[in-house]
Amino acid sequence: MQRRHAAFIIGTGFVLCAAMAQSTTIFRTRLAPVAIDAAMKATVAGSGSLTAVLAGSKLTVNGKFDGLRGPATVARIHQGSATGVRGSAILELTVSKATRGGISGSFDLTPEQVESLQKGRWYVQIYSEKAPDGNLWGWLLQ
Repeated sequence: MQRRHAAFIIGTGFVLCAAMAQSTTIFRTRLAPVAIDAAMKATVAGSGSLTAVLAGSKLTVNGKFDGLRGPATVARIHQGSATGVRGSAILELTVSKATRGGISGSFDLTPEQVESLQKGRWYVQIYSEKAPDGNLWGWLLQ
């Protein structure tokens, strides 16, 4: 009986140590209007902020935005080939369908996705009715 308790305690200890060993990394971004030209000033506006927490391979995203000229339609995480280089959408976020609101999402990432995020290749972009090509965006950086 004592051996079972000892084995249980040792096993529990290993599980707790493994859980504590999972590194947690926080990424933040300020959401700002996408690069605009004079013709886009009437449709692109707003600001926001977002935090993404990576615990092991689990990414949890939460943020807020305000001041869009039209209701948000979608929000996505994109992956570029390097920081500052835009790329394709890879993950869909939940976004308030309004001119102000919240952004959220939770994802289990592959090792390749974790590496790409840690290298600064990911950014968030919010699209709106008035700016279907993109309204606000920001790079997820540590």
